[in-house]
Amino acid sequence: MGLFSFLKNAGAKLFNKTEETKPAKDESNNVQNDVLNQQKAVLLKGAVEGLGLAIDELDIQLDGDIVIVSGIVTSQEDREKVILALGNVEGVATVDDRIIVNEPEPKPEAQFYEVQRGDSLSKIAKSFYGNAMKYPVIFEANKPMLKDPNLIYPGQVLRIPAIED
Repeated sequence: MGLFSFLKNAGAKLFNKTEETKPAKDESNNVQNDVLNQQKAVLLKGAVEGLGLAIDELDIQLDGDIVIVSGIVTSQEDREKVILALGNVEGVATVDDRIIVNEPEPKPEAQFYEVQRGDSLSKIAKSFYGNAMKYPVIFEANKPMLKDPNLIYPGQVLRIPAIED
């Protein structure tokens, strides 16, 4: 559990730019912001469910550009994928993780890596594992968010799992 930071202006475009909220100045704006945040939460929940990620009792709330997510998963990997699915959405700057892992694994948590301009999965694999040919490990660790190992973009955050040599 904790807070995870993301690049707010990068990621999947789930929200319409005209929907971006401005600070509320009166009660009617507060109501509009609440309705807008509820709509965004529904879109985010649909994005997680659309990826087929396994999470029970999924609840998503928004507080500006912060997504608060809770639910129950069976593995650390599922938890990390839900966090990334939410954080890699344009307009989301932070994911407040309140997800419970039912069956914690003894292996270490994956690292998160923000893709930089000029990166490729093989370049990232070389950096983390010392072997560019281990890029499929990163690709598999980020499915179903990644559909093609050649389609990554700057600002995207990826899971980099620990591997045994």
